[in-house]
Amino acid sequence: MGKIGVIDVGGGLRGIYAAGVFDWCMDNGVQFDYGIGISAGSANLASYLSGQRGRNYLFYEEYSMRKEYMGAGNMLHGGSFLNLQYIYGTLSNRECENPLDFERMTANPMEWYMIATDATTGKPKYFTRGDMRQDDYRVLMASCCIPVACKPIEIGGVPYYDGALGDTIPLQKAFADGCDKVVLILTKPVGTIRADGTDRKLARVIHRKYPHAAEQLALRAQHYNEGIALAQKLAAEGKVLIIAPDDTCGVKTLTRDQKALKKLYSKGMKDAERIRDFL
Repeated sequence: MGKIGVIDVGGGLRGIYAAGVFDWCMDNGVQFDYGIGISAGSANLASYLSGQRGRNYLFYEEYSMRKEYMGAGNMLHGGSFLNLQYIYGTLSNRECENPLDFERMTANPMEWYMIATDATTGKPKYFTRGDMRQDDYRVLMASCCIPVACKPIEIGGVPYYDGALGDTIPLQKAFADGCDKVVLILTKPVGTIRADGTDRKLARVIHRKYPHAAEQLALRAQHYNEGIALAQKLAAEGKVLIIAPDDTCGVKTLTRDQKALKKLYSKGMKDAERIRDFL
């Protein structure tokens, strides 16, 4: 069968779609040899590696409704709308409400990368599980650190933003690392053309302090659209399987709508059945 990879590009709370895909994989014993997570995709893969079926669903569908998870009040206390410390610390550490099974995650033999973007250079950083320690999940925080909604996450003295700035759809890395086939999980319909208006507005906010990250943010839509075009070409060659919803059910990056989130999760579970034939 060769080396089979999976890429989860994230997408904020739309990541519940990918959570459905991974829960289906766990239900059906699907094991990948290689994985890359970007933004929320890194968190999805962490729970997949640890074998904690349904864990990510709770973060999206239940915990995101809490004021501690995200809200204007967090800006006053921590400087970030999205409280990554609450998500990947208060909820995820040992003896907390829903701890990540760190030992099982690190024991999983799958080759795994989490992408964050160096805010000072705008370059991608490919973290591995070796960069994490029990109850220190700053790598996951960094990968999910949406500019403006969050302050950069510092690791080793370096500030990091969301991985989507540095390497939006990392198919080239996956194949360079030896993958023969890749399952690419998107959280928008595959035909969606990403507009650059919002990205450019956010880029202007961070440009003064982090000009290189701002440049990458302004180009994010272009890089995403180019990545989708490459994915479609490789899909036609049988090298990539694109798993994407036909509709987002009204869920945007930070949409709090439990009914819509449940629908999107169900779509992920259903669409994941296509993986069986691809493998």
